Amino acid sequence: MSNTKAGYRPQITHAGLSPTHPVTAVDEFNATRQVEVPGESPLTLYVDEREIVTLMTIGAHPEALALGYLRNQRFVERLDQIKSVSVDHHTESVQVTTRDGIEGWDEKLKKRTVTTGCGQGTVFSCTLDNLYTIRLPETRVRQSTIYELLDNISGCNTIYRRSGAVHGCALCEGTRSLMYTEDVGRHNAADAISGYMWLDDISGADKIFYTTGRLTSEIVMKTAHMGIAVLLSRSGVTHMGLELAQELGMTMIARARGKHFMIYHGAENISFDAPPEQRPGRPKPE
Repeated sequence: MSNTKAGYRPQITHAGLSPTHPVTAVDEFNATRQVEVPGESPLTLYVDEREIVTLMTIGAHPEALALGYLRNQRFVERLDQIKSVSVDHHTESVQVTTRDGIEGWDEKLKKRTVTTGCGQGTVFSCTLDNLYTIRLPETRVRQSTIYELLDNISGCNTIYRRSGAVHGCALCEGTRSLMYTEDVGRHNAADAISGYMWLDDISGADKIFYTTGRLTSEIVMKTAHMGIAVLLSRSGVTHMGLELAQELGMTMIARARGKHFMIYHGAENISFDAPPEQRPGRPKPE
């Protein structure tokens, strides 16, 4: 995925905002309550002073979000091409400065597709052009691992439990979450994880990518660009997302809650090793 020299990190600010804000609301019994709501503000991304996109975000991980966006859109191939990442919340902007400039911006930006991502995601032609060059690693997962991971990850959604209205994504290894991010859109949470993976030189091999949101083509693409072969969600899938996972050879597991999950693609990569007492009965119709 990258030829970046080991240990390199660009100069970055650490300008994360508080993810929630206290407000007053009235409940169903006409009682006033103090509650929290997640933030949502625009963050315009500039690369070498050229405006690229405006992202709506809670602002908790702005530098990682910017880096992950550039990586997953395949605007920048290597982390060592980036000199610095600077966030200024007064101007609602993040400035990415490269070492030698990025060639072919007009070509990269000439065609874009608005996706079904929360807050309207965007996929550019260069993202699609590079997608089918990816070779995902062969990754097998045990049924018992999925059960334990779902149990372990259930307590990670701290912002959602405090305020609701956000999606969460996690980079997982075995039965544990290596990192968990939340944002107003699942695509932002995914990009932030990709940015942290880039900064910390974490490979996607043998990892599982978890999201609370639906598995659309956009999420499949982002997962593939992170080099991760297994995608897990508590929500459902779209037909285009499934078709893309099939073309890329990605294992797609969805509607995963408790002891239930559905494998939409890649069942041959799952070892059904759960003992009989852990095997759930047939789920009730919704």
